[in-house]
Amino acid sequence: MASGYLTTHVLDTSRGTPVAGLRIRLYRIDGKNRTELASATTNADGRTDSPILPAGDFAIGQYELVFEAGAYLDASGTPPEQPRFLHDIPIRFGISDPDAHYHVPLLLSPFGYSTYRGS
Repeated sequence: MASGYLTTHVLDTSRGTPVAGLRIRLYRIDGKNRTELASATTNADGRTDSPILPAGDFAIGQYELVFEAGAYLDASGTPPEQPRFLHDIPIRFGISDPDAHYHVPLLLSPFGYSTYRGS
């Protein structure tokens, strides 16, 4: 059984603060098939309360995290626009080591974002 796991967090780089209350969905990608595995909401520290993909479910493959940023941006006082420039932000990535800790954060601002493989 794999001992790796997946974590994430969200930081608002325009404010320099963690993003609380942002919904995140995790999908496994198999060719053209996309299967939802989990969903979570960030806590006051901008993190999920537990790994979004724990060791018991961790496997080599292609995945996608979808960060539902639009509701957060609406609530944070970002000037409204229709449609909002950033709403759902998908980040697709591969897991190749079944025993590693993968950390895929989202650094968010109203008009841009970035990510990286953290630890």
